Amino acid sequence: MFANKVVLITGGSSGIGAAAVEGFAKEGAFVAFVGRNETKLKAVAERCGPNTFPINADVAIDEQAKTIIPKTIEKFGKLDVLVNNAGIGPMVELSDPNVLDSFDLIVNTNLRAVVLLTNLALPYLKESKGNIINISSIASTRIISVVTGLVPYCVSKAGLDQFTRGAAAEFAAFGVRVNSVNPGPVVTDMGANSGIDVVPDADMMKNITALGRMSDADEVSDLIQYLASDKARGVTGSCFVIDNGMLLK
Repeated sequence: MFANKVVLITGGSSGIGAAAVEGFAKEGAFVAFVGRNETKLKAVAERCGPNTFPINADVAIDEQAKTIIPKTIEKFGKLDVLVNNAGIGPMVELSDPNVLDSFDLIVNTNLRAVVLLTNLALPYLKESKGNIINISSIASTRIISVVTGLVPYCVSKAGLDQFTRGAAAEFAAFGVRVNSVNPGPVVTDMGANSGIDVVPDADMMKNITALGRMSDADEVSDLIQYLASDKARGVTGSCFVIDNGMLLK
């Protein structure tokens, strides 16, 4: 499905990002992927094969983030798909005297870095008529009440959804599509990707999701691949929920 396509995935060393690296690589893509943990990056590269290219960088640090697109182009010569997956969700209550420190860190990673990488990737995506998938969360539309301290995270994801729609409107003239994937509970090593930082429990899942289950990262990767493919050529500016019916509860 993605033979000779070049895909760039941030937050690619674990969880949803690592599943996406593996999924795109299996479909024939050349995959550059970004992470902060060099050991995990190497492990994903070894598992996913020679057509992958790990980049050790922190997207929240401008000097490092600005190297990501040039390194990808130098390695593969073009860019077809950008997956903005990197995200963090440290819990901090609004009454915390240091709330702004955590807020800035969350927004810098979850939103500001997306704006920067999108800006830097756009010239290459215009050439390839490519597309962007932003990994958001159902927390963009609902304050998650099963745990406290997620308001800054929810705010960052709400902003990401609006950025997705705005970028889609602006980039449509270039033939570049932009969509988001909004997971609910996902079994990863960082529950903050889904807006819920809890240990999976069958009874709890029955209470908070209509289907009584959590998705695994591969399910989210499948949706990302669909949106990145020509099968979704008429889809832009949309936010796709994959939450096992959590928003129905």
